[in-house]
Amino acid sequence: MEGKLRCWDGREITLPDMTQWSFQYGRGTPCDSFLVTCLWEPEEDILAEAVTFSAVEEGEIVFTGVVDECERGWDQNGGFLTLSGRSMAARLLDNEALGMDYQVATWQDILRDHVTPYGIQALSGASLPAVPGFSVAAGSSEWQVVYEFCRYYGGITPRFDRQGRLVATPWSQGRQLDLEQAAAVTALLLRDQRYGVLSQVLVRDRTTETVQRVTDQDFAGRGGLARRVLTMPGKSSYQAMRYSGEYQLARSRESLRQVELELAGAFAAFPGDTIRICWDRPVAKGTWRVAESTCGLDENGPYTKLVLGPPEALI
Repeated sequence: MEGKLRCWDGREITLPDMTQWSFQYGRGTPCDSFLVTCLWEPEEDILAEAVTFSAVEEGEIVFTGVVDECERGWDQNGGFLTLSGRSMAARLLDNEALGMDYQVATWQDILRDHVTPYGIQALSGASLPAVPGFSVAAGSSEWQVVYEFCRYYGGITPRFDRQGRLVATPWSQGRQLDLEQAAAVTALLLRDQRYGVLSQVLVRDRTTETVQRVTDQDFAGRGGLARRVLTMPGKSSYQAMRYSGEYQLARSRESLRQVELELAGAFAAFPGDTIRICWDRPVAKGTWRVAESTCGLDENGPYTKLVLGPPEALI
């Protein structure tokens, strides 16, 4: 594992050998994060100038992000350096957007006003509809603006890849990992959780008092009975109201059935990948999609911890 820091003035710092590290990946929310610990011998101390971090494993970039905190010192075991931070999404989370109204907002408008000013590159290929009457509420973060535009109106969950680029395209199938009887699974937990899962959302327009009713037919048909009322800003479009209700149902459904799985070895799978569990035991058999992945190295060696959900529930 090779780690590098880039300073505000363009200088690069190659980190010493890492003794422990952890990279946490999700599907856009919450922000991905990293924590690394290195051997350290104090020489010239320019670490306070570091702005961004990148990690490379076997020639592949596995994380790119911003440095939030840097600690260095020594104890009875010698000198150490600890760095922590988040993915490039942090730049959008940490900056408040200027409230504004668009007559018609396009994806290019969103990138120009809310993404590229922070030095963030967006991958091409996004196909998002223009949104008439799109408004940016005062107090919103730049990330909220991007998320609302992509998720509510385009049905796409925005996220950052491991190279630090903004992605606003549908999830690909990703890699598929088959877990047979002899797979190096060190821990597994299957959880069924009905609490917090919604069966219906009523979306109400504050001005016109119109209501859109969005129902999870499958969960409702299996006895689910939990309704929420969501009030939208005045004069919300039909499409915005529908997406808002469907989004609330989709997010709540993600927790209905989950598998937590730990594997020996790092970087076994990432969010969006498919895991097919095909061992003889009945627990957790079937096809799952990775929702979260934590890859790390500690005193017990390299590991990958996964949170899995039904493929249709994770979009």
